[in-house]
Amino acid sequence: MRWSSRCRPRRFGITAVTHDPPSPSTHGFVEAYAALTPALRAAMAAAREVGVVALPAGAGAALRLLAAVIQARTVVEIGTGTGVSGLWLLGGMRADGVLTTIDAEQEHQRLARRAFAMAGHAPGRARIITGRALDVLPRLADGGYDLVFVDGPVSDYAACVVAARRLLRAGGLLVLNRMFGVNGRVVDPTARDPDTVALREIARQARDSEEWLPALLPSGEGLLCLMRR
Repeated sequence: MRWSSRCRPRRFGITAVTHDPPSPSTHGFVEAYAALTPALRAAMAAAREVGVVALPAGAGAALRLLAAVIQARTVVEIGTGTGVSGLWLLGGMRADGVLTTIDAEQEHQRLARRAFAMAGHAPGRARIITGRALDVLPRLADGGYDLVFVDGPVSDYAACVVAARRLLRAGGLLVLNRMFGVNGRVVDPTARDPDTVALREIARQARDSEEWLPALLPSGEGLLCLMRR
C-alpha cells in the first residue's frame, strides 16, 4: 500500500496521513457487488417512483452484515421509506427477530409492507409505526434493542443519538446513514450549512465519547457505526 507523505485536510477535527482514496470505478464496483433480490429491486423501483432516496446496495449489504454479526433480534429503524433498508436489516437479523420501523409517511410504509411480504417475511416480523421518530422513540423500552438504524431528517440525528443510547443494550449498535452529507459536503471545509455542520459535530462527539466505540464506513453515503460500551 502506498502512503502519501502529505497530511490531508482536517476531517472532523483531526489531521491524518492517509493513502490515496479509491477511484470512482472502485467505489462503483463495491456498490454493485451485493446481489439484489426481486423484493429489493421492487422496493428500490418504488422508491424512485415516490421520490425517496433508497439506501445504496453497498451500504445495505454492510447493514445486513452488521445485523447478522451481532445476531440482532430487536431492531429499530428510523426512516422506513419503501422498505429497502428494512429488507437488508431483516436479511441479517435472526429468524425470530422483529424490526420496529418508524416513518411519518403512511403511503411509503404501505409500499414497505408490500416489499416485506414479497420477500416472504411474516407480518409479525415488522412492527410498522407511523409518526415522527422523536415522538415515538420515548415510548420504546430502555435497553431493549440490539441495533438502531437512523436514516431520517439530519436535523433529528443528534436527538436520535441520545435516544439510541437509552434504547440499546450494552454491545448494541447504532448506525447513522448519510454521514458524508449532500454531495459529500462534510469533507469540504468551506461547507457551513446547518446539516453539514451538524453531521461533523455528531461525528466528532461520537469519536471523542467514552460511551461509544465508533467506526466510519465509506459504504454508500457514509455509515457511522457506534457500539454502545
